[in-house]
Amino acid sequence: MVTIYDIAKQANVSAMTVSKVINNTGKISEKTRVRIKKIMEEMNYVPNSMARSLVLQETKMLSLLIPDITNPFFTTVARGAEDAAMRLGYKLLFGNSDESLSKEKEYVDMVLSTRVDGVLFSAASDLSGPHLETLRRHKIPFVLLDRYVPGIDCDMVSGDSKEGARKLVEHLIAQGHRRIAVINGSLTVSTARERLAGYREALKLNDIPADDELILEMNYKQFADEAALRRLLELPEPPTAVFAGNNFIAVGLIRKLLELGIRVPDQMSVVCFDDLGASVIDPFFTVVSQPAYQFGAMGIQLLIDRIKGATTPEWKRVVLPSELIIRGSSSAPESKRA
Repeated sequence: MVTIYDIAKQANVSAMTVSKVINNTGKISEKTRVRIKKIMEEMNYVPNSMARSLVLQETKMLSLLIPDITNPFFTTVARGAEDAAMRLGYKLLFGNSDESLSKEKEYVDMVLSTRVDGVLFSAASDLSGPHLETLRRHKIPFVLLDRYVPGIDCDMVSGDSKEGARKLVEHLIAQGHRRIAVINGSLTVSTARERLAGYREALKLNDIPADDELILEMNYKQFADEAALRRLLELPEPPTAVFAGNNFIAVGLIRKLLELGIRVPDQMSVVCFDDLGASVIDPFFTVVSQPAYQFGAMGIQLLIDRIKGATTPEWKRVVLPSELIIRGSSSAPESKRA
């Protein structure tokens, strides 16, 4: 394998001079720079990125840690992050925690061993704080994505989960629904708490009493609790609509409803947070859609700005707007139809 010493010998210069050309540092005449680069090309020299990182104290590598790569929202986030990183001269390592704190810790350990320059981090839960403190203790910059973690002050890119949830529930109320259930993610995740707050606020603004029997908490990865669904449907006043905390919950819910012979939206309206994106050819769900690609792209930009010291000492919080998209999964309840 060709080394910088081979290049230096051929160019009749010092290895330090070759290193400066490779790293684009120091004062070297343009004539010498061009000559060394030509010799590097002729000898098919490939720079050693690890050695370069030791010289420059940077690896040009970033890490993206997300809770569920199979969720179309996070898949699109990852695409936006990768595109932005590549455009800005960085490579991106992906990690998928599966909403698991233990798996998240393994990825944090990997980040420390691979010497990445920074981490774009979507936390598994409120209990991710020690993992972020580990990064901070090792002076690895990070930006939080989508979910905040109590007690952690840092740069962040998020959506307005409370406002988005309120839009969805008010849409159902405008259609005539008064018994609206919510099937949500774990309340140890900030977005789930915010979406529940938006649900409650919409009811309050429309003088509809909140009923705790209509509120189910599970996880964002799926909906498979048929017993809980049956309890909802067997209430003296069952719901006529359901607000699902995310797209995965909504898909699982509709499958269960169909198994039970309940038609959507004829007998039960279903709305959800986050779209299914390109994974669905014929969009069906009424959703609040977030600009997932921008989450990733803006998160990477914030992270690189922080790495390079190109931002103010104050932490930055970017809140991206959501959009209500009305489709076929919601309609007026049967009692309101002409």
